[in-house]
Amino acid sequence: MSGFPLSFTAPYLLIGLAALPVIWWLLRITPPRPVREVFAPLAILARLSSPENTPSKSPWWLTLLRLIIAGLVILGLANPVWNPPAQSAIVEKPLALIIDNGWGSASDWPLRVDTAESLIAEAEEAEQPIYLFATAENAEQAFGPFDGEAARKALALIKPRAVSVERDFAFARVEAALEKADHPHIAYLTDGIKTADDTQALASLNKIAGSVDWYPSDIASLVILNHAENTNDALRITANRASGNRQAEQLALIAYDQKNRSLGRSDLQFAPNETTATADFYAPVEMRNDVTMLHIEDASHAGATYLLDAANQRRRVALLSGGSTDMSQPLLSPLYYINKALEPYADLLNPNAADLLEAVPELIAQKPAVIIMADIGKLPASAEEQISEWVENGGTLLRFAGSKLANAETDDTLLPVLLRRGERSLGGALSWTEPQHLQDFPKNSPFAGLKPLGDVTVKRQVIAEPSPDLFDKTYASLSDGTPLVTGEQRGSGNLIFFHIAPDTSWSNLSISGTFVDMLRRTLALSRQTGAPNGSSDTTSWPPFLSLAADGTLMPAAKQALPLQITAGETPRATYQTPAGFYGTQDNLFALNLFDKDMKLEALEKPELTVPVTVKDYLKRTSLPLRGFMLSAAALLLALDSALLLYLSGVFNKRRRHLLKALILIGVLMNVAHFTPVSEALAQEQEAQQEPKPHDDSKPEDAAIIASVSQTRLAYIVTGKPETDDISKAGLRGLTFALADRTTMEPDDAIGLDPEKDIMAFYPLIYWPVEADAPMPSEEAIARVSAYMQQGGTVLFDTRDQLTASSQFDNAASANNLRLRAILNQMNVPALEPVPENHVISKTFYIMPEFPGRFSGSPLWVEAGKAGNEDSNRPVNAGDGVSSILITANDFAGAWAVNEQGEPLFPTIPNDPMQRIYALRGGINIVMYMLTGNYKSDQVHVPALLERLGN
Repeated sequence: MSGFPLSFTAPYLLIGLAALPVIWWLLRITPPRPVREVFAPLAILARLSSPENTPSKSPWWLTLLRLIIAGLVILGLANPVWNPPAQSAIVEKPLALIIDNGWGSASDWPLRVDTAESLIAEAEEAEQPIYLFATAENAEQAFGPFDGEAARKALALIKPRAVSVERDFAFARVEAALEKADHPHIAYLTDGIKTADDTQALASLNKIAGSVDWYPSDIASLVILNHAENTNDALRITANRASGNRQAEQLALIAYDQKNRSLGRSDLQFAPNETTATADFYAPVEMRNDVTMLHIEDASHAGATYLLDAANQRRRVALLSGGSTDMSQPLLSPLYYINKALEPYADLLNPNAADLLEAVPELIAQKPAVIIMADIGKLPASAEEQISEWVENGGTLLRFAGSKLANAETDDTLLPVLLRRGERSLGGALSWTEPQHLQDFPKNSPFAGLKPLGDVTVKRQVIAEPSPDLFDKTYASLSDGTPLVTGEQRGSGNLIFFHIAPDTSWSNLSISGTFVDMLRRTLALSRQTGAPNGSSDTTSWPPFLSLAADGTLMPAAKQALPLQITAGETPRATYQTPAGFYGTQDNLFALNLFDKDMKLEALEKPELTVPVTVKDYLKRTSLPLRGFMLSAAALLLALDSALLLYLSGVFNKRRRHLLKALILIGVLMNVAHFTPVSEALAQEQEAQQEPKPHDDSKPEDAAIIASVSQTRLAYIVTGKPETDDISKAGLRGLTFALADRTTMEPDDAIGLDPEKDIMAFYPLIYWPVEADAPMPSEEAIARVSAYMQQGGTVLFDTRDQLTASSQFDNAASANNLRLRAILNQMNVPALEPVPENHVISKTFYIMPEFPGRFSGSPLWVEAGKAGNEDSNRPVNAGDGVSSILITANDFAGAWAVNEQGEPLFPTIPNDPMQRIYALRGGINIVMYMLTGNYKSDQVHVPALLERLGN
């Protein structure tokens, strides 16, 4: 560029220089201020000057100084800039100027503009046409040819954008535009960043260019953020820098929330010669979930910013199980595989209580995104209402089937479809069908795009009742067309149901990678609460905020169009869908510049057949002079003030009161703060006192200690004295039999009120079902259900075998109807009569049947529990002990004895051996409760066969 190197950004202020002569005249006629003195005749006379020596106007040198000050202020306000001229060659052919204006050019964009302006000035001086192209613009950009003025206006419209350059698209436009031009001189101002299409795009220059000036960029200082993961304890961010022999580098990473408030910072440390580094932002999960943007401090490009949406939030997942747990056999827990699948991706919440009436509100209070229920057949009414309201307000409920749910009532409101009672077995000796594989997931499914593994097979499932909307609610199905996963939107939330158990007893899905992917998709669905599941595989998200080229967020760009997201595909930032947030304020999708595999590599100079000259960007040494001029004016003004004080005689006055001021300062500095002596002594005495021991025992602790120090049997108090007395006498007789025939010496049996008593201390609770007794409350039934889930066993005895046999309808008896009413509120698994080779029939005595005061009613146990050798079902948690036993034979009546050990009631029929068999059956039940399924082990088979006479 030519011309005088000094320029002004506000030249109109130079008009003020015309006022300097007026200022000169005003200063000349204004004499210095007279000297003021206290009246002292002799001192005045001694220094009195002659009248002709008293100045009547300002000295010329003082006037000149003030004129210089005024001139410097005026020039400084006009903002002078020193611009040395650039030296470059004049082009002799049309100029084609190509500029990379992607994210990588944002940090040094003024340097590119200066270089482009210099090249435009050269072409303008040589009267050559100018073409102008930007590689991050759309096809509507005007490219010329321009004259110098039009080219500068077009250049002013080009801005860096938060997208990567598209060289294949841009150079295709260059080739088409310059096809008829006379091999112009091409100047390519690169951003120095390599892309996948560079070789093919730059090869087109051979066809159109006469010569090429190549302006490389140094990307050594660029650092990009390309991935963030919310781990168990920290938000982990991955950064990348260009390859090469680099020194260690430490950068500060700042986390912001949606309101652009800083939440904290972390150090990003690159090791020597390493191109990848990670930073961990340690904070509570609530704070980490509030992070919406990460930015490298002092970086001024979009690559230093990473956006996070709900998909990056670490969701809270609450877990509820209807199965019993056994810490020694974790693989048998219904939640084991769910825990393993979700632990890396979510914060898992487990309730502190097994009682669902306590666990459900406890978990909901922690605001989980997803609640997972494994094999819970029936929830208490209040808990079911709370979860239903939570789902309506946006929660995602994920349920798994199991034996308890398969045998529960079919009026469950927390299922997306109506189920048939019972379960379907696929494969086995009694089945005509083979285990089924998974079909491809339908397009309306949240699992669309996943590829199910071919080796996933399902052996058992619960079946949905046919309905007109069953197809729309099916998210996954088996090869025979039956649903495997169903779901629906309920209010603002979602219900999803797996028709199989979450362990390996029903299928091998839980040990496959497909299971992990399906659970992660479910977590992702929880952030889209309120959005329909969709009937197509493409969703549209309106632009909300766009990422500016300098890495800050701004209102949605004018050219931004809605983002179309297709299931199974990852969208990318383009000119019409720039990086930023899409959606609504309550439901945002973050579109970032890079994927996690992005590597930052330098763009190399292409090998072309036309001459290629490497040039440096124009480094204009523009020097603003405003600060220097205003500073000089301030210094001269200070000098003027000092001279004026000197002429006024101020420096001749004596300094008074200096000594007084110094004394006062010393006194203030020596004022001491002190603690009252009494307070110090009190603190010392308190420290010397010996601490008193704290007694945190409670009145009920004595009863608890007594309960756990000795094994006891227990019974449920019904409120009817006769029934409760028989229960107590019956357990007394069983206690005597255990002490007489085994090494076990139980203490006296105890009656329990399920409303308030702790049941966890008792291995077996006898519950005589009484139709005339008050119906247990929901809280009592929930506590009993929790006791059974945690490994306890309840023996229900309807004591109606004699009545039922005379009526030929056991299910119609009053006690049986009361039992059904109680069990309908519990998670009761499938039941079956004690099989021939069940462990309970051989734990102590060989017992083919279990009579009581009556005989004929079978003893019902949980199906598939405790070592049933003929069952294909695995032994479950709780050491194979059934959590529920049911009989109608009146065990307590047969066991009942008085204090002297004499029987209280005759057996029916009156057979002494029946009472003996009843006591033997009671001993077997207690041994079964205490020892579990150990006798199902093959080690005991020879001894058992010998006793059986085989």
